[in-house]
Amino acid sequence: MPNGVLIFGEATEDGKLVAITAELSGAAAALGGPVTCALLGSGVEGVAEEAGQYGAEKVILVDDPILKDYQGDAYLPVAERIAKEIDPAVILFGQTMIGRDLAPRLAQRLGTAVAMDCVALSMEGDKLLAERPAYGGAARAKYTFNGTPQIATVRVKALDAPAASGSAEVVKQDAGVSADQVRTTITGRTKPESTGIRLEDATVVVSGGRGLGGPEAFQQLEELAGVLGGAVGASRAVCDLGWYPVAAQVGLTGKMVTPDLYIAIGISGASQHMAGISSVKNIASVN
Repeated sequence: MPNGVLIFGEATEDGKLVAITAELSGAAAALGGPVTCALLGSGVEGVAEEAGQYGAEKVILVDDPILKDYQGDAYLPVAERIAKEIDPAVILFGQTMIGRDLAPRLAQRLGTAVAMDCVALSMEGDKLLAERPAYGGAARAKYTFNGTPQIATVRVKALDAPAASGSAEVVKQDAGVSADQVRTTITGRTKPESTGIRLEDATVVVSGGRGLGGPEAFQQLEELAGVLGGAVGASRAVCDLGWYPVAAQVGLTGKMVTPDLYIAIGISGASQHMAGISSVKNIASVN
């Protein structure tokens, strides 16, 4: 593939590589051609070598304090510069907070299109074939692009990550962004309370719906999830009634989950809920 694939990896605030980086690397390698991983942030140098262990030939590291908190004004010019420098045929992002914002911005700057929330990728000649859920998850649509670069965001855990092997050349670059280019200031953050595994990361999710009859039943779901090493989810109807926190809502207007096992208890299976579990490997439903 001419010019190969550019992926944008991610790292956490405490300097750990986000799993989507490995998933994107594996997907990019399967498409063919050389893979370049761009890693942007502050304090991320420590995971640059790790980012290159999943199929990338080169890691472009941009470690700068101005990139500590994600802000489009700071990240976009860096991403645009790297994209023009590499001139890839395909650019991949994770369907994460950063990817959902940065990918469309970059597509606009480069005069191309972006396919969001993809669950499968393949090549037909030099064309990227991007597959994503449609009609609330009841079907899947396939998209191709008229020009390059072809940009897509990939749903977290929709694709398998390869085993770590090999290494990549790490090339350091300066951000080249000044503080006066960033038009917003982050004054504080409020994080939702979390006492267990995040829904998005869980390999087992136990979800409850209105059929449970009341909020008290969720205690049993929490016990079951604890035994299985999973997390608890809820339908929109349950969250609207105040039976369980909105942060646990699964569905089109909640969170997309991709566990190995999804246990639905007392959930009717409305289309908006099914959209949130369209990539689940196994579903067990209890009436």
